[in-house]
Amino acid sequence: MAPDVVVVGSVNLDLRIEVAELPRPGQTVLAGDPSRFSGGKGANQAVALARLGHQVGLVGAVGDDADGGWLRAGLDREGVDATHLRSIGDSSGQAFVFVDPDGENSIVVSPGANARVSPDVVRAAQPWLVDAAATLVQCEIPAPAILEAARLSDGLFILNPAPAMALPEELWHHVDVVVPNRLELAHLTSADQPPVDDADVVRLARQLPCEQVVTTLGSAGAIAVDGDRVAYVEAPRVSAVDTTGAGDCFCAALADALIGGLGLADATRHAVRAASLSVMAPGAQTSAPTRAQLLAALDDANGSG
Repeated sequence: MAPDVVVVGSVNLDLRIEVAELPRPGQTVLAGDPSRFSGGKGANQAVALARLGHQVGLVGAVGDDADGGWLRAGLDREGVDATHLRSIGDSSGQAFVFVDPDGENSIVVSPGANARVSPDVVRAAQPWLVDAAATLVQCEIPAPAILEAARLSDGLFILNPAPAMALPEELWHHVDVVVPNRLELAHLTSADQPPVDDADVVRLARQLPCEQVVTTLGSAGAIAVDGDRVAYVEAPRVSAVDTTGAGDCFCAALADALIGGLGLADATRHAVRAASLSVMAPGAQTSAPTRAQLLAALDDANGSG
């Protein structure tokens, strides 16, 4: 069955390491034993969408190594179609994820095969991109591949500009929804510093050449700007275990809601709830909620007022 959502992006092996505190420059900290998880922003979003019940195709690359085989097997178990996941080079991408007792993280990424995702890799998946209801793209792959995905996509095109990078001007002609965090919003608008309050977020969001902007605010929730309309969405209070992948879960749930016909404000509420569920367990993919879990949480929220 052809995918109804296509994710073009990165696939990494995540090494999660628990630390008493995140290291500062020049500081050495002791840590617990590392744990292996499947990761990469593209793969995280693809798995989260599959858990929400979508037929998902992932376009990207892994290395021709043991890690690449392990990552492919994980995607297959989650029901993600990896037909257009190429094996390129000797090394799969890796991310070293340091997590403190509050669940906050610091991440260092070695791109490996992700850096070799080319426009040719994307063009091979053109039938998927033309037919899909939505395409999600992030910035852990080269900009030419991102632009090619935008050119070929006929459905809703959602850009998660993470990590922040220089983007071709043409790309903005194709973007329907952009989902930055505060730091990425500042980068996209060439601001001197990240926005300090909600008004600043809205002001900077309106500077972007995109009508629909959803800025994620971590544990504070998100702000959706849709032309003249603004929605401030608070996140529920939860006991965070690991925030790794929360933004990816957010993007997947936002796409899920928009495909389902919700407006941007309601879709953002849907996404905030999903991301809040994801931080309650370790791992960027294993913590993504199923549709049943998300609907139950939304019902609880509505019932409590």
